[in-house]
Amino acid sequence: MPAPASAAKPGQAPWRWLLIAPALAFVVLAFLLPVLLLLLASFRVEGAGSGAGSWGLAHFTEFFASALNWQILWRTLRIAGLVTLLSALICYPPAQAIVRVSGRYRSLLMALTILPLMIAPVPRTYAWIVLLGRNGFVNDVIVWLGLSAEPLRLLFTEGAVFIGLLQLFAPLMLISQVSAMENMPRDVEAAARSLGATPLQAFWRVTLPLTQEGLVVGGTLVFTGCVTAYVTPALLGGPQVLMLETLLYQKVNVEGDLGAANVIAVILIVLTLAMSVLLKRLAHRRSPRRP
Repeated sequence: MPAPASAAKPGQAPWRWLLIAPALAFVVLAFLLPVLLLLLASFRVEGAGSGAGSWGLAHFTEFFASALNWQILWRTLRIAGLVTLLSALICYPPAQAIVRVSGRYRSLLMALTILPLMIAPVPRTYAWIVLLGRNGFVNDVIVWLGLSAEPLRLLFTEGAVFIGLLQLFAPLMLISQVSAMENMPRDVEAAARSLGATPLQAFWRVTLPLTQEGLVVGGTLVFTGCVTAYVTPALLGGPQVLMLETLLYQKVNVEGDLGAANVIAVILIVLTLAMSVLLKRLAHRRSPRRP
């Protein structure tokens, strides 16, 4: 008689660990170790003597003592949050439309969605510089409609950065929502309507809870991209609209302040993890509870 499956498990356990050991080593060396070294460097305070130094919160205290740094941090959170929220709102209806069309047209629409992601951020951002410039298409339309007597200053503003980031990362939200909606049974909305639910109730109590995983994944990707993007804020915002990522570049390449740069990097990591945890908790609260 063949040996029971439970009898083979103890002997197979070491081999299983050996099989996943290369992947674990890669994750530790390529991802966890650099982050750990970065965290340690942010707490390292160099002393006046050669090789002397200590551990403490001096870099964090110095960074948060500046009112300008607080302003930049708030601007980064505000723009990233608004881009994430608006991308979720404007991408949800198109995602529903893509899921409901036939397979051939769905493939075409998905290809058009992915196409902007295949273009580098630099040319996409320069396109906005052409459109939003004083002699650009947007200002020409504003003057032609009589909304302003002269071209407006649209570049190097928070609005320009917001538009650039929204166009840059909205496709990630759309792809995430389409993926979540494809896994939702198509007859659940009809079942809810047959039980007396209004369209709004069917969406709020059935469709949204079943597709919120796409909102969580898309929101995490969009928010993370917004707080870590450099090209778009640097070109559309310039030195007048600093964000954390452009401030990080300034600290490293202009001022040579590696202590402040480490603090900014830690803040970016914390913001990303915090947004991911927040979105997952919000989704968990809206998930239907099983008895």
